[in-house]
Amino acid sequence: MNTRLLFAASLVMLTSAGAAIADKDNNKGVGQACRGLPNHATLKAALDDAVSAEESGLNLHMWATLVNRDGVVCAVAFSGTNRGAQWPASRVISAQKANTANSLSLDSSSDSAGSGKPNGLALSTANLYSAVQPGGSLFGLQESNPVETGAAYGGNPGLNGTPQDPMVGSKIGGVNVFGGGLGLYSVGKTLVGGVGLSGDTSCADHNIAWRVRHNLGLDHIVGVGGVSGDPQRPDNIIFDIAANPNGGTGISAGGFGHPTCLNTDLNTADLPAGQP
Repeated sequence: MNTRLLFAASLVMLTSAGAAIADKDNNKGVGQACRGLPNHATLKAALDDAVSAEESGLNLHMWATLVNRDGVVCAVAFSGTNRGAQWPASRVISAQKANTANSLSLDSSSDSAGSGKPNGLALSTANLYSAVQPGGSLFGLQESNPVETGAAYGGNPGLNGTPQDPMVGSKIGGVNVFGGGLGLYSVGKTLVGGVGLSGDTSCADHNIAWRVRHNLGLDHIVGVGGVSGDPQRPDNIIFDIAANPNGGTGISAGGFGHPTCLNTDLNTADLPAGQP
């Protein structure tokens, strides 16, 4: 064989071997980062059940994303027959919501040296809506942590929503400020990550996310601090926005309200109570 061709062939073999080793190491790293969180199959089963159970909204199929406490994407799944049966934008939106709920919630470990929350603080993305409006206490929050576009839109789209979704293993970033994102609390009310749902009205997204979290058994939220006023559902959506007589955004009585949506179920007590 020509020496130059032999060298080229050897280089290709070495590069391929290196890539295989790197992929193996990356997969191992993801497994370690996501240890203790549900895998793709478990998320998919929880999602399918939640979509079937929820009757509000537009009755559409959904995307779901799990992130760990560091914001690393651990699983992405969709309901429906294929990855075109939902709004394509909802894949990344679901990841934003998971990242937001995780990054803006706390558990009791936040309490030390006279500061923090002894019982933690669970904030859903639905709880953020009013606070980020002009004049709100968190105005501009949604611009603070941009999505990592390479992680969000890179890779083979044919793998989207599979165990090999290109977002898995990456920190997605992003802040979303309407319903569909919840913190994940394991036994002992320990915050271990977040779940995000997207694909329907934002109110239905919240309800389906709530059911997914419950199905995953990561809703140990009874006694965790929150803004909803319901100790069994501290991060539940709040419908307390009254029309603004001057026009524009309505006014939330408590500052953490969310608007109603098409075919909204206003009886949020219909959602499963959290676990102790």
